[in-house]
Amino acid sequence: MSPQNRLRVALVQHAPRLGDLGPNLDWTCEVLASEVARGEDLVVFPELSLCGYFLKDLVPEIAVRLDGPEVDRLIKAVGRGSAVVGAVLESPAHRFYNAAILIADGRVVHVHRKVYLPTYGMFDEQRYLAAGSRFEAIDLPLVGGGSWRLGILICEDLWHPSSAYLLSRGGADLIICTSASPGRGVAGGRAELGTAALWGAMTTTYAALFTTFLAYCNRVGFEDGHYFWGGSRVLGPDGGLLGGEAAGDQPMILRVELDRGLLRRMRIAYPLLRDEREDVLWQQLKVEPGDV
Repeated sequence: MSPQNRLRVALVQHAPRLGDLGPNLDWTCEVLASEVARGEDLVVFPELSLCGYFLKDLVPEIAVRLDGPEVDRLIKAVGRGSAVVGAVLESPAHRFYNAAILIADGRVVHVHRKVYLPTYGMFDEQRYLAAGSRFEAIDLPLVGGGSWRLGILICEDLWHPSSAYLLSRGGADLIICTSASPGRGVAGGRAELGTAALWGAMTTTYAALFTTFLAYCNRVGFEDGHYFWGGSRVLGPDGGLLGGEAAGDQPMILRVELDRGLLRRMRIAYPLLRDEREDVLWQQLKVEPGDV
């Protein structure tokens, strides 16, 4: 495990089997145990990594509960490490959420429920899922002492600037975005998918503007004829790629070590968070019905 000023992060870019919770869970637990044994502090899986994305009416069949056996197995597999795992989460009121479960310290320490559910084009999440209502930065406890403050977003959440802004104002040193992004379009004049180009621009911009680390973990493979392009990456608080380059479109594990010293240097050089005028923002947001 890393000393508290460093964080070893592993992004597990893979192709889950659609609707096949058991085998996906078995594989996830094996990878978790292996990566923690290697000394990785935080292991991150893509959006809905336990079940696949285009679930439709399979949602109730593959959902897990926080007090269920699937989450208990994940906790045991994580052991002394920590992990972010994507799943459909069923609430006690039998609502189903696209969720990212953060496990650390032998327990579930945080759950992010996707706030922005895309329902346009090929996407139909609002038909089957309930929306979350909060973005929250939390402290990730480390085995060797200390913690890293992080926040989690799920795919479409990052397309809304308020999400990363709220995590930043909550003190996040690391923003994690899990994703199941299909490839669409072509970037003008370049041999690059349009979605890949947009995600590259967004992640670079957010990391630099909020002077924070940003880890983007996308999936790969095919579902119902849709191609998932991968491209997982980790960016530093200067917007630069860490670990060499972004992942391609094949299953792989991208391992990167984050250094809090880089965070300090960038926030001294570019004191954007210090100079943010929240009072102006909140005043401008005070609108009456009918004003917009």
